[in-house]
Amino acid sequence: MSEKSFIVTLKESADPEKFKESVNKLGGSISHEFNLIKGFTVKLPESLHIDSLTKKHESEIATVEEDSKVHTQ
Repeated sequence: MSEKSFIVTLKESADPEKFKESVNKLGGSISHEFNLIKGFTVKLPESLHIDSLTKKHESEIATVEEDSKVHTQ
């Protein structure tokens, strides 16, 4: 099964433990937790669209972007 990876940052008022629990219940996983910001790298099965997570936590999520490689010149 193929997965997609997203970087999700939460608002300051959000409960990160509640968010992590929700990701696991939806069949995803947290592959990295950032220290300086309230954020995570979230892996979701391709069959589960990121909208499922963002709709459930729209009041807690600040930003979502697909994780990808960055190149410099």
